[in-house]
Amino acid sequence: MLRSPEEALKATLARVAPGTPLRDGLERILRGRTGALIVLGSDKTIDSLCSGGFEIGIDFAPTRLRELAKMDGAIVCDKDVTKILRAAVQLVPDPSIETQESGTRHRTAERVAIQTGVPVVSVSQSMQIIALYVDGLRYVLEGSEKVLARANQALATLERYRARLDQVTSSLSALEIEAMVTVRDVAVTLQRHEMVRRISEEIAQYVLELGTDGRLLSLQLDELSATRGSGADMVIRDYTDPDTTDVALAVAALQDIDQADLINLNLIAGVVGVSGVDSLEAIVQPRGYRLVSELKAVPGAVAGRLVDHFGGLQNLMAATIDELMVVDGIGELRARTVREGLSRIAEASLLDRFL
Repeated sequence: MLRSPEEALKATLARVAPGTPLRDGLERILRGRTGALIVLGSDKTIDSLCSGGFEIGIDFAPTRLRELAKMDGAIVCDKDVTKILRAAVQLVPDPSIETQESGTRHRTAERVAIQTGVPVVSVSQSMQIIALYVDGLRYVLEGSEKVLARANQALATLERYRARLDQVTSSLSALEIEAMVTVRDVAVTLQRHEMVRRISEEIAQYVLELGTDGRLLSLQLDELSATRGSGADMVIRDYTDPDTTDVALAVAALQDIDQADLINLNLIAGVVGVSGVDSLEAIVQPRGYRLVSELKAVPGAVAGRLVDHFGGLQNLMAATIDELMVVDGIGELRARTVREGLSRIAEASLLDRFL
């Protein structure tokens, strides 16, 4: 299956993260103040670009990588970086490929990566940096201290975003019980969901880049990213027309909004297809998917039938046990569970709002 350049970059970052043999070898090269050009994969296309050098086919080891880097030319490893296949190779990529780099080593690395789709690592002797070239993307590796500093700042931001998301979600639940939800309330909730998702993805990138140095950060991210209730998809499903809205496409459209435009609530409401977008103060009625999904004893399929049968949260909240039992898959025990569960959610939401 074809991967996007971003996915390919993430996979490459995992291979060069601290704690891996390849990163150890790269750090040795950097400390030794020698440059290097390392191709992370070998196929017929790579072979066609190789000139000279010699084939060695030895097991990968950081010390061997360091010693081979002392020679002129590139080093070719297998895609899993378990073998060093060739050394002292001259790479001859297509010179017509556009590149923004100025140094010979970096220009070659970028062109080879673009032409072959194989990741290439360039260690600069003069600038003392390690750069990755993956499918047209360039990424400069930094030391764990710098990455951790940025990651901790992002983590503090995520904590604030998460607390705010919990607040607006609780407020939305209370407003839904009272049938007082506006388009603004829905848009703000979706905005907060997306802000949490974006900062979580940024931290996940840091975790990947830090490797073994990011274990604690990973645990903190898992705790803050743990599912607390439903996600943006359930909010969209609650407030859009099921006949005209594809929830998956609406979620993707929300994720595609530029960072600068994420403050525009009208844009958010329009992009996902919330009705009444002409006025953020327009009252909208939830179908109830989000709140019913929080009832763990009710399977997703049954919850969907339940919401579809009553056509709205207010009707569902007012339904008796006998009326609930009319729905396929709802027996007396489950009907009581739904009735009591919705009552508890209503009480908790109202208490959270007014206390």
